[in-house]
Amino acid sequence: MHAETEAAHHGTAEIGVTGMAVMGRNLARNFARKGYRVAVHNRSATRTRSLVQDFGHEGTFVAAESAAELVAALQRPRRLVLMVKAGEPTDAVIEEFAPLMDEGDILIDAGNAHFSDTRRREQELRARGIHFVGCGISGGEEGALHGPSLMPGGSASSYKALGTMLESVAAKAPDGTPCVAHVGPDGAGHFVKTVHNGIEYADMQLIAEAYDVLRHAVGRTPAQIADVFRTWNEGRLDSYLIEITAEILAHTDAATGEPFVDVVLDQAEQKGTGRWTVQTALDLGVPVSGIAEAVFARAVSGHAALREAAASLAGPAPVALEGAAADRFVADVEQALYASKIVSYAQGFHQIAAGSQEYGWDIDLGEVAALWRAGCIIRAKFLDRIRAAYDARPALPTLLTDEDFAAALRDAQDAWRRVVVTAATSGIPTPGFSAALAYYDSLRAERLPAALIQGQRDYFGAHTYRRTDRGGVHHTRWAQEGRPEQPAD
Repeated sequence: MHAETEAAHHGTAEIGVTGMAVMGRNLARNFARKGYRVAVHNRSATRTRSLVQDFGHEGTFVAAESAAELVAALQRPRRLVLMVKAGEPTDAVIEEFAPLMDEGDILIDAGNAHFSDTRRREQELRARGIHFVGCGISGGEEGALHGPSLMPGGSASSYKALGTMLESVAAKAPDGTPCVAHVGPDGAGHFVKTVHNGIEYADMQLIAEAYDVLRHAVGRTPAQIADVFRTWNEGRLDSYLIEITAEILAHTDAATGEPFVDVVLDQAEQKGTGRWTVQTALDLGVPVSGIAEAVFARAVSGHAALREAAASLAGPAPVALEGAAADRFVADVEQALYASKIVSYAQGFHQIAAGSQEYGWDIDLGEVAALWRAGCIIRAKFLDRIRAAYDARPALPTLLTDEDFAAALRDAQDAWRRVVVTAATSGIPTPGFSAALAYYDSLRAERLPAALIQGQRDYFGAHTYRRTDRGGVHHTRWAQEGRPEQPAD
């Protein structure tokens, strides 16, 4: 294998990648390693030449120094992957390349785009005869190189032209299945990737809360908690995030000799996909309280001045569990973490189902779970169980009512409640655990206090209400004493 630095190899490259930052260059290398001839391009030609120089031995690259050269290097129908920043930069690159492409060619946006932008772009390019594929990609820079989870949307015909190539570079699940499939039309792929990231936020927050209560309610050191997470990773919580959490907690900072987690500033950053998940859920009217609390927890952590001002506020003395009681509490935390994880995924899959219905995408929820079994950040043994639940009952209203998950929640609920109570009485914030438990209790409640809220709305705004004993829409004339309830017009 070799690198071709001449751009004169017109029509020979099977796929092109523009955008040679870490993700773009690693994805290009992944394609080349699988035997594809890859045309590569970057606005700065230096990055393109660097890729060829450093990694030309891995496969066959065709270096292009302009958009026209890149398009000319591609076989028909042309397949061009955009690895650029979301928003206006993506629109600018599309406008640069689209006029150079022909009917039937395919543009693939593999960045973290908002699905509404993808829907707009797909419609605009379809009118020009060009296929536009919004492809969610998860796994970070290592995933891009060694095998990511891929969530492509767009037309079914575009997937026929891309599927074999995407399957070759995608991560492989333990059963050997590539973690890629056609998710649905227009923005479906980027929508599913956004919700994936929202679930990722929740998963990370729950793990952080488990660490926090073990540290402050039981007094375990980071190294001791690392051992707990290693044990958990051998059971039903087996996942990439649990695995790396154990490594992080066991790590000692070289400069200070202190536990690494103690020298890291406790202000979590975010790039926006978690917020998009919550904003979109609000638009769809879907409750994703666990995901929302994870997003808000990051926001709280970042308000350093606010936290400093409130640091003197009164709070309880932490509970100090010891001996057998401490060991029992560690087991309780595992139960609470697993139960809360089920709730977070249930909320995410509910949102995907709602989006699918709203936009006519016909997304296969079991297939989505299968896509996330390898390559992505939330990859976990647990996803096999989710796939099985939706394969058995495609119309399952919520994962919480799946027989196996319902049994797990029933078995976990006492421990779950003990963890939330212990955290509350110790002043340890657990917004993720608490929100997940509240959601569980809200769904199973025979009657919610929303009846009173409807009464309040009718009183101050004549917003009307429905009754339990008869049909129709009703309004009470509250300000006119003695006047009977009136049906609404």
